[in-house]
Amino acid sequence: MPINRFIVIVLDSVGIGEAPDAAAFGDVGSHTLGNIARTVGGLKVPNMEAMGLANIAIVEGVSPQLKPAAAYGKMAEISEGKDTTSGHWELMGIEVDKAFPHYPDGFPPEVMDRYEAESGRGWLGNYPASGTVIIDELGEEHIRTGKTIVYTSGDSVFQIAAHKEVVPVDELYKICRIAREILRGEHEVSRVIARPFVGTPGNFTRTANRHDFSVPPLEPTLLDSLKEAGLMVYAVGKIEDIFTGQGITDAVHTQDNMDGVDKTITAMLERREKGLIFTNLVDFDAKFGHRNNPQGYANALVEFDQRLPEIMDALAEDDVLVLTADHGNDPTYPGTDHTREYVPVLIAGAPVQAGVNIGARSTFADLAATIADTLGVNPPPRGVSFKSMITWK
Repeated sequence: MPINRFIVIVLDSVGIGEAPDAAAFGDVGSHTLGNIARTVGGLKVPNMEAMGLANIAIVEGVSPQLKPAAAYGKMAEISEGKDTTSGHWELMGIEVDKAFPHYPDGFPPEVMDRYEAESGRGWLGNYPASGTVIIDELGEEHIRTGKTIVYTSGDSVFQIAAHKEVVPVDELYKICRIAREILRGEHEVSRVIARPFVGTPGNFTRTANRHDFSVPPLEPTLLDSLKEAGLMVYAVGKIEDIFTGQGITDAVHTQDNMDGVDKTITAMLERREKGLIFTNLVDFDAKFGHRNNPQGYANALVEFDQRLPEIMDALAEDDVLVLTADHGNDPTYPGTDHTREYVPVLIAGAPVQAGVNIGARSTFADLAATIADTLGVNPPPRGVSFKSMITWK
């Protein structure tokens, strides 16, 4: 059966058990889905259950299926990092063989002195923090002084928060571009992130104007192969930012997970061109994983699962849906960093042989190789296709 489109939805940070090299990252025992399910007394995700989620790993409250409605398996990461950028790039076929730098003690003077001089704003903070916590801690001083709030996390990021009435969003983006140029060479973090917020002390809220200023991919990805072949690459959510627009033919940004689902479904119904719809749903990671909130994470998984029938209904006869992730972020694990885990793969649609176990793949890039093989474009630098395992002969 011919395949016209892949719809790939990245459930950001939804890992499914420690990877083979978890010990090297200090992540032995991490299991985002499994530990969340155990902590909350069982997950209730009947649609992913029917697809075969618990055929991949034990997840309390989710039963293995004798006849799963999807092909299923899991993938390990070969890139040196466990960050968003490395995970997404590897999903699209390239390996990041040198981890992006992290700053658990904040950024050094040679970075911050240049930032202060070139931004013209000065700074507050410069330590790892939750984005909502640090604006509560420093927001009032920021409003009084006009200095921007700078912070990082367990990820390789330089985040800049500012009240939009103190630093207009356009100016904040300009400052982020300045920071992006400063953060090159040994200090080249994967992303500089604009974090606008509004409100009054004690009642600050972040807006939907977040913008990521990323490092461009180190080499061409599957997205470039698709675009060069004249095929659609429609990016939903922060995908465009992660790839700095490289290989993207059209993009739309999102406010939250459910907005991301809405815009994915709209694209599925309106954009029938051959190619790829590539979506990131970031709330699992940003709102619950990094904040050590297993119940909130579980609720978000349930909320997504309830939307799956709509997504399935929007599939055309020649579409393939892939659900996967880019790393783990076990909210029950010590610290607030990402965790080195396998990511699940659930593959559904009329062209797919349901119930096929694709096994434990040695790299996320196998997904890119499979899409390239199926759509007939140049293969990415890494990965082995599993097309022959999942499609009808």
